[in-house]
Amino acid sequence: MQLTVEEERMLDGRFGYPVQKAMEILVQLGHIYGAERMIKLSNVHMPGSSVVVAGEAGTNFVEHMAQLDGHFTGLTTLNPAAVDFSSWSELGYPEAAWQLQTRLTGAYCRMGALPCHTCVPYLIGNAPRIGEHVAWGESSAIAYVNSVLGARTNREGGPSALAAALAGRVPAYGYHLKENRYGQIRIDVNTDLAGVTDYGSLGYWAGGIAGSKVPVFTGIPVNVTQDELKMLSAALASSGAVALFHVVGVTPEAPDLQAAFGGRKPEQVLAFDSRQLQESWSQLNKHQGQEISLVAIGCPHASIREIGTVARFLSGKKISPRLELWITTALPIKALAVRCGYQQPIEDAGGRLVIDTCPILSPMADVAREKGYTALVTNSAKLAHYAPGQWGLPTYYGSLQACLNAALNGNFQQD
Repeated sequence: MQLTVEEERMLDGRFGYPVQKAMEILVQLGHIYGAERMIKLSNVHMPGSSVVVAGEAGTNFVEHMAQLDGHFTGLTTLNPAAVDFSSWSELGYPEAAWQLQTRLTGAYCRMGALPCHTCVPYLIGNAPRIGEHVAWGESSAIAYVNSVLGARTNREGGPSALAAALAGRVPAYGYHLKENRYGQIRIDVNTDLAGVTDYGSLGYWAGGIAGSKVPVFTGIPVNVTQDELKMLSAALASSGAVALFHVVGVTPEAPDLQAAFGGRKPEQVLAFDSRQLQESWSQLNKHQGQEISLVAIGCPHASIREIGTVARFLSGKKISPRLELWITTALPIKALAVRCGYQQPIEDAGGRLVIDTCPILSPMADVAREKGYTALVTNSAKLAHYAPGQWGLPTYYGSLQACLNAALNGNFQQD
């Protein structure tokens, strides 16, 4: 790799051990992927923010970097933690997880991170512009920032994102280079999609086919919502390893098919119609009529619009006493929900807004065993994909309306 004079000094330890260690990691990563140079970053979204991911060893390493005066060079936001700091005990999270998480978050904060603990940093202010180079972890956020915002990142893990935050650089390879950002597979959507759950179903189907390739979607209307694109991003990155997609006429690098594919022919052309939509829904419903214990909304974290919809639906109603209703979101979004008057009707109905964490990045298996959960209901393709394997919980998958109706009467019925 061709390093600048400043980067050579960073690698030689002139800027302290944390920066030196970061450069060693990044240079080695660059050698592996054949990068010729480094690229300066505007910000980082840190994936190793939950102790479920970092563990004791990862926490010790982050603490060590903080103790040695490591400091992040730019805006650094944190992915979900393993607990809701404000109500971890009520939710059933182990005290040991809370203690370790407090240590890890504290170390990140000492280095300058923003402890927002969310998988949707683009909804709370970390929204880079088209062409900006960033280093993001969290699969759904990576797909969103690359595709919907048009910024540039590879799929960063905890160590590489930490190194990028300390050094303010990443090796120039992969999706940082324009030639690697063109579409490879064309998917023609030939059926109407109604709401976030249908977009999750599309993403779940397409991700399983695309793997790590770049799909290009046609037939998606230009008025597709931010929440629908959020769910599409999450599902694509769950059943597959999609980090970038294009929607013709919607996402910034795909004004038309020519631009999306860079003038090349697609490797494969597929159609998504009502049959594929139904197949995807069926695959995500992994239950055999078990009694519902938990209804979970907000994977990725719920937007203020989604919370408002839940609050209006639940106003004056009561959820079934046999189950719990969680709406997971970011702390800043919850603060706005409180100001908008959305929290009170949700809590009056028996539900709760859960912040800082998400079921996938928390010790939810422990909670499920402790509380005797029997089945989950969700409108998230991502959560429906992971919950049966991670927690051993059968999953009901359906629209937000179906999920909220299930919360009220304790029974799930598909729309």
